[in-house]
Amino acid sequence: MTRPAIGRVAPEHWRTTGAPAPDREPATARIAVDLLGGDHAPAVVVDGALRACQADPALHLLLVGPTEAAGEFLAALDPAEHRRVSALPVTGEIESGVRTAMLAVAEGAADAVISAGNTGATVTSAALSLGRWPGVRRPPLTAVLPTVAGRLILLDVGSSVDPDAPTLATHARLGAAYASVVHEVAAPRIGLLTIGTERGKGDRLRRELPRVLSRLALPAGARYVGLVEGHDVVLGAAADVVVTDGFTGNVLLKGLETAYAQIGPPGPPRPVPPRAAILLGVEGTVVVCHGAAGGSDVAAGIALAADLHRRAAVAAIEEMINEVSHDE
Repeated sequence: MTRPAIGRVAPEHWRTTGAPAPDREPATARIAVDLLGGDHAPAVVVDGALRACQADPALHLLLVGPTEAAGEFLAALDPAEHRRVSALPVTGEIESGVRTAMLAVAEGAADAVISAGNTGATVTSAALSLGRWPGVRRPPLTAVLPTVAGRLILLDVGSSVDPDAPTLATHARLGAAYASVVHEVAAPRIGLLTIGTERGKGDRLRRELPRVLSRLALPAGARYVGLVEGHDVVLGAAADVVVTDGFTGNVLLKGLETAYAQIGPPGPPRPVPPRAAILLGVEGTVVVCHGAAGGSDVAAGIALAADLHRRAAVAAIEEMINEVSHDE
């Protein structure tokens, strides 16, 4: 694959995912939507799916869940657009919906999955149904945050709450490749989130990781730039990708998103990244929204999944990771 030229990309030039490229007609994207996932499902998911379908004429949806919810969606949609929607009924436990949606991708009936359901069930279903990439023990959830300087990629934000050093080293590679492929960041800077940049600060894992990351072969010309703190995540000037455990990352993500919803995101006005995370390291495109997601969040997540599929982002990231692994 063609690698970007080495050098920094100004934050204002970061690609905003979740929308088709402006100079071409979007290709068809078939998204399996877990109607049962989320605190306010299925009503909120139906609302978000309807918004996404109306905004993207090349979008096809596979509605996975109760027949009644799919019927409500179709009743609200222009009958001329019904050909772009199909339903896959699911009854029983809530987790059945996300498992069925994952199998739809595995069997080629859909191109991507979106769910706002239980994170553990979603990650487990993805790993079992789609399979993990070689060397990826715990696939991380990867989110993009607005910052004063532009955008910042944060991982993990909820999948692996108690990782070891090799797991976070793998996540650093995945984050670097994601930054390069999806956001076109050249030579991404990788930082490790901790409570202070002084030597010896942090728990045992954070004291061990700098030595591991400083020696790690990273894709896309990425480099480890050292320890970062919480304020660096808000400012965004110290690193393009910040690695942490899923427990800390989830707490940080939800805290910042709530603050930004109240007072607005930091920095000059610019498009806000979708409030959704991609699961990296599995053989398929999987997007996860918050359990408390609203209709606009679900719509943004669906748009993100469609954009990632159209750009073959997951395959490109996997290729980049494999190249680094083979070079070692």
